[in-house]
Amino acid sequence: MDWRAKVELFEEIRREYEFGAGTIAGIARKLGVHRRTVREAIGSALPKPRKRTERPRWKLASAAAFVDGILEADRKAPRKQRHTAHRIWERMRLEFPECEVCERTIRLYVRKRKIALGLVVHETFVPQSYDWGVEAQVDWYEAYADVAGERTKLQVFAMRSMASGAAFHCAFAHATQQAFLEAHELAFCFFRGVFRKLRYDNLTAAVKKIFQGYRRDETARFIAFRSHWRFQSEFCTPAEAHEKGGVEGEAGYFRRNHWVPVPKASDLTDLNQQLLAACHRDEERWISGRDQSIGAALLVEREHLLPLATERMDLAWTSFPAVNSLGCVKVLTNCYSVPLPAGTQVQAKVYARFVELWHEGRCVARHERCYGRHQQVLDLEHYLDVLSRKPGAMAGSRPLEQQRRAGLWPDSFDQIWQSLMMRHGKQTGTREMVELLKLTRSFGQERLRLAIETALETGCTDAAAVQHLLQAEDLSRPTCEAIDIGALERYGRPMPVMNEYDNLLTMGGAR
Repeated sequence: MDWRAKVELFEEIRREYEFGAGTIAGIARKLGVHRRTVREAIGSALPKPRKRTERPRWKLASAAAFVDGILEADRKAPRKQRHTAHRIWERMRLEFPECEVCERTIRLYVRKRKIALGLVVHETFVPQSYDWGVEAQVDWYEAYADVAGERTKLQVFAMRSMASGAAFHCAFAHATQQAFLEAHELAFCFFRGVFRKLRYDNLTAAVKKIFQGYRRDETARFIAFRSHWRFQSEFCTPAEAHEKGGVEGEAGYFRRNHWVPVPKASDLTDLNQQLLAACHRDEERWISGRDQSIGAALLVEREHLLPLATERMDLAWTSFPAVNSLGCVKVLTNCYSVPLPAGTQVQAKVYARFVELWHEGRCVARHERCYGRHQQVLDLEHYLDVLSRKPGAMAGSRPLEQQRRAGLWPDSFDQIWQSLMMRHGKQTGTREMVELLKLTRSFGQERLRLAIETALETGCTDAAAVQHLLQAEDLSRPTCEAIDIGALERYGRPMPVMNEYDNLLTMGGAR
């Protein structure tokens, strides 16, 4: 019998005792209950809690020592590599097949023993209060998205205001230091100001070494970034994630509500636009115990934030490699092509998504950042001058292969290349194809593709014709409208007559 039904029964017994039968035996006969129940109801309107009797577990007795030994050994094991109750039960099935104990019995015993051994500690936490614009918490978490039709594992940056509850989320392919700093700037722009204090895990992008207590050996770049944006940093105790529980809970809420179902996007830029829209939708949410929505609280908090820096900080990781004999520079174990002679020293700037190569104050090459190791990232355009002198190397070149894989080499390019080689021979035809590819520097690849397709449609496969089609758009003359000449008609003269000249010709022929 449940608690409510038993309380109602006690009420009926007490009413019968006072206004009805009046005797314990009579009430017991009338209601069909034991006399002890009647006496208990008369004594108190609330039933006594049911006693729980500990029954001996005969089946578990033979394996209790084995379970206790495992739990004792777990004291010295790494925290995340200790036995669970399910794992202990699986080991028992293999090592003690004669001990037929169900998994629930093992779970109850393991929980009881863990509490007794101090392996499970129930801590008490103190609620905190936060002033406007003072503290935000920062963290990374993992999530999956279908980017360009492929399921991709992403690292998501989250910054949550502790006063208003507003949060910013942004996804990156990898949680590098450049991505970490770039995400901070995007978050500051989202909040339209800078918090006075940010709380972190001991992530490697900011911390090189952890000392005893609160002291940390921070990276020089993070110190410079912190100085530029004028905020203070605090780092949590290792393995104590509750010290930044606000952003931990925010990551879980955001993943459950905006990463389910798995989002689909054409690229990371598209995905981050979706995440930004989700952040704005969350501003309509009300946090339990607060008297205004997140968006309303954020409007109040923005007035208390530090103003944004007047200029951005260069977030790139910088090195100064030299161009090798393959026309590449080595940056973080990977090689990137550059259109400069071998031996030239360049400045490499590594960002979260791109690698820029600078020489004499100008950017000479820009590649998408490769996160592999010992890879080559090549651009065919950087090798066109070399291929003009060595046309035989073009057909089997790796830059051409990478351009084909990236979908930047349309079929029309192969068609006109084959036509040029059939007309002028392999060497000369490839040189003319290289000269056509050089036109992308002035007109862009899309216009070159359209000009080549137009030439192929008209049956013309000459390089000069393609160049003419490209330049025709620039050299086309504007059409002129017809106007009335009016008074200029009085200057009109009749056409001359050549009769006298004809007579002279006739006289000359007679002689």
